[in-house]
Amino acid sequence: MVTELNSSISVIIATLNEEEGIGPTIDEMQKILHNPYMVVVDGNSVDRTIEIAKNRGADVMLQEGIGKGAAMFQGIKTLATKVPYIVFTDADYTYPAQYIPQMVELLEANPSVGMVIGNRFKGQYNLSKTITNPFYVGNKLLAFAQLVMNGINLGDPLSGLRVVRTEALDGWKPKSKGFDVEAEMNTIVERRGYSIMEVPIDYRNRMGEKKLKLRHGIGIMKRIMAESFSLET
Repeated sequence: MVTELNSSISVIIATLNEEEGIGPTIDEMQKILHNPYMVVVDGNSVDRTIEIAKNRGADVMLQEGIGKGAAMFQGIKTLATKVPYIVFTDADYTYPAQYIPQMVELLEANPSVGMVIGNRFKGQYNLSKTITNPFYVGNKLLAFAQLVMNGINLGDPLSGLRVVRTEALDGWKPKSKGFDVEAEMNTIVERRGYSIMEVPIDYRNRMGEKKLKLRHGIGIMKRIMAESFSLET
């Protein structure tokens, strides 16, 4: 049983104009994880995202590049203390933090597992409403593509909630700059000899404007295709 989560994990959150969701996201993380070290990498928001994150006690830094992948990489690089696990989550309050302790426990109990992902489609997600939703259909198509092209069998490969064994990302410099970073992370973890587990999670309506568009899905597919030809570890 995990008892000192705050000493075993760091949290990285990429933000861009998330003033509605960042406060509740940080508050919930602090409550569930007992005030862990949190890094917010902000892509030059023009709203109150930075102010709110700082007021909540997060370590905020301005992003040097652009895109979610670049922000996540910057967060990894700047972690002052190497902890066993890194939590990645979105800033829009869609992913409940309550599942993270269970995800950490799975990593501690299974040394061969490099990453645990929250599967949004195995929780209380209403599939009757999502079966014709482009988001649901697109996610499933991309999951199938990653299975066929990269040999990675995941129900929700693009989930933004994931806990990664820090050593599984040592020296990794992602090629992905945007929303395709999750697909690349899946590949790099498995190529380094680790397995990936999924746990069912609930998924809330986002707070603020949705940023994922059709063009991002095309970019993710291109990343999956590129990884099928790459031998990088």
